[in-house]
Amino acid sequence: MSNRFTAKARRGMVALAVAAGLAVGVAGCGGGGGDDKKPETSTSASKDGGSNPSTQEGSDELLAELKGEDGLILQIASAQRDSGGFVTVSGELKNDGDKAARVSVRTAGDETEIIRHGSSLGGATLVDSKTKKRYYVLRDTDGRPLTTTGMPRIDAGGSIPVFMQFPSPPSGSSDVNFQLPTFASATIQISG
Repeated sequence: MSNRFTAKARRGMVALAVAAGLAVGVAGCGGGGGDDKKPETSTSASKDGGSNPSTQEGSDELLAELKGEDGLILQIASAQRDSGGFVTVSGELKNDGDKAARVSVRTAGDETEIIRHGSSLGGATLVDSKTKKRYYVLRDTDGRPLTTTGMPRIDAGGSIPVFMQFPSPPSGSSDVNFQLPTFASATIQISG
């Protein structure tokens, strides 16, 4: 009888292990869906921030205009600090050249984690000279940068909306230097 009891116990343990493995697998798959929603939240936050630039566009006020390669110009319309401890920089990437242009792959920076997710503005940084700190673009749990990604070719005279999200410098630091590879740098003011 003890052999039969041992065999039943083993089968029960195997069944329990399989059930636990399936539960972990289902939870892991379910967690992936939640992670995919995080960029949508930041995207919608950038769309909310995108409404502020339209207000500013009426007054034609920009925080900065940075010239890049091939006639590309990055116009920064807002740098908004939110209560969650983030700064969202948003604006437009315009093609001021005579022919269609692509954003350089160098704007993604040189970090392997960001590069493997394709073209982006992941190389952008904010430099706070007051605290002597550099703030890099935030990433989600899969390593994707919280910026505009997969940017298309921009036709001559065309533009696309862009955003980048960073950790927030201390509230006492409002003037920061914005840097993006292949573009000139500029000092911008964080509001909020």
